[in-house]
Amino acid sequence: MSSPRLILRVNQKNANHHLWNNNGNWWLHYTLHMPDTTKKRIRKSLCTKDVNHARRLRDEQLAALECSN
Repeated sequence: MSSPRLILRVNQKNANHHLWNNNGNWWLHYTLHMPDTTKKRIRKSLCTKDVNHARRLRDEQLAALECSN
């Protein structure tokens, strides 16, 4: 079976794309499209209350995912 595909849709007007604030803590969320045509929603706590730090962490984690595809 082949690997999941990462498809990123980025809204350039929204600096917080793929970020979600839950009670002051920032989370990363995205969707993986699986080879069997199902989808898997991924949510990971970034363990920060600082939006700028959350943006940096998001960029690092998404870049790492793109490299692994």
